[in-house]
Amino acid sequence: METIVITGAGTGLGKELALLYAEQGHKLILIGRRKEPLIDVQTKIQAMNGEAYIYPLDITCYEDVHNKVQTILNEHQVTMLVNNAGVGHFGPLEEMTEQQIHEVIDTNVKGTIYVTKAFLPYFKTLPKAKIMNIISTAGLRGKVNESVYVASKFAVRGFTESLIKELEQTNISVTAVYMGGMDTPFWEGSNHIKDRSRLRSPKEVAKTIIAEDRGQAEIIIQ
Repeated sequence: METIVITGAGTGLGKELALLYAEQGHKLILIGRRKEPLIDVQTKIQAMNGEAYIYPLDITCYEDVHNKVQTILNEHQVTMLVNNAGVGHFGPLEEMTEQQIHEVIDTNVKGTIYVTKAFLPYFKTLPKAKIMNIISTAGLRGKVNESVYVASKFAVRGFTESLIKELEQTNISVTAVYMGGMDTPFWEGSNHIKDRSRLRSPKEVAKTIIAEDRGQAEIIIQ
């Protein structure tokens, strides 16, 4: 069984992936900014006799990421990383604040890069390791009132495609996941999606990701 690290594991897709991987018998390492949601997921996993550990972390802080990952690796033999954490601010570009721009780029782009970089040296020592980056279809095409968010996802797409080439002769596989919108807490506080009922549930998307993951470079869920 794998030992899987999931960022943004307290809610939404990260939570559902953690629960489904736990059902399969994998050990979960749950990372997120807020401790309470992580505890909730951990409790659910333990209730099914699964194994889960929580590590609160703000992935936008390079030094904190490095230190926390070292702590995790001192305590667990991690074999898979799921970069799932992300934030979004939506609306016309001229209405975006500097803080909102920083939050999107720092979390979605820098955070993904920081966490991946921290695990990479360790992964290279293993017989086999896997990195999965959750990107969304915003990394495939432009969208109205999503310019900064889409820019961040295009960046993660480029980062992932480059990693695939960089690591193709190694023991590390890299997969990019592109999926459409989901009905998650991600949209709370935003009126960007007028009718959330038309969105897929995160559990449905999580099931599809796990079912379709066969080590390929891309998984696209429209």
